[in-house]
Amino acid sequence: MAFVVIEEGESLENALKRFKRKVQQEAIIKEIKKHSVYFKPGERKRMKAAQARKRMRRRLKRERDVDY
Repeated sequence: MAFVVIEEGESLENALKRFKRKVQQEAIIKEIKKHSVYFKPGERKRMKAAQARKRMRRRLKRERDVDY
């Protein structure tokens, strides 16, 4: 669990920014969303394959852009 110790003289806004950054780094929100919905095993495979195709398209596009 993420927590932040507020320094003496530190504003609440700065502490909140540090807390949000820490939550993002630990991927807490991502993990909660992942477990909030149940996906059937076949559906999970399809989603994983779609993500892989998307990554490959991005990688190929970047490589084409670098060649020029």
